[in-house]
Amino acid sequence: MNLQFDAAWELHQFFSAKGIPYAIVGGIAVGVWGEPRFTQDVDVTVLVLPGEESEVIGEILSHFTPRMTDAKEFALKHRVLLVKSKRGCDVDISFGLPGYEEEVIRRAVDYEIEEGKRVKVCCAEDLIIHKAISGRPQDWGDIEGIMIRQGERLDLNYIERWLEEFSQALARKDILDDFRKVVQRAGEFTREG
Repeated sequence: MNLQFDAAWELHQFFSAKGIPYAIVGGIAVGVWGEPRFTQDVDVTVLVLPGEESEVIGEILSHFTPRMTDAKEFALKHRVLLVKSKRGCDVDISFGLPGYEEEVIRRAVDYEIEEGKRVKVCCAEDLIIHKAISGRPQDWGDIEGIMIRQGERLDLNYIERWLEEFSQALARKDILDDFRKVVQRAGEFTREG
């Protein structure tokens, strides 16, 4: 098992034992839904109720090695905990809030990383939403790959509904506009292919 899958399995075992809902996002999820690409870390979102962050961070830090000296303070301020797995893989643990991230975790699917070893991976639509909000050139390339590979299986209404909400909340009309451009490009590629 590669380093990232090994870390994903370690995360699954830890979060399952602690009863912490989670979903893997980022590079591993891109490999599941789009064009596989090299990733050096594992990105995961966990659902933690407001007020329980400090306790959960303490539990995580009792198992995983922090990547910075003030990891707990950083996590409480930025809602992301930077740790390493037992084998040394970088792991970014984002603390989701009730609402959209609750939906991401509810919609996550089981993905077999090795025979008999399944982890929770966000669905393709939620991965697209995460990537569109980040909006880096690499993210838009990932979105196009997911669109081409998943095609008509995608629930575009779900994606657009959430992107509309985030566009308004973040005052970034470009998110939805850029997404619609990628949909058009991916559709043209699919028709040509």
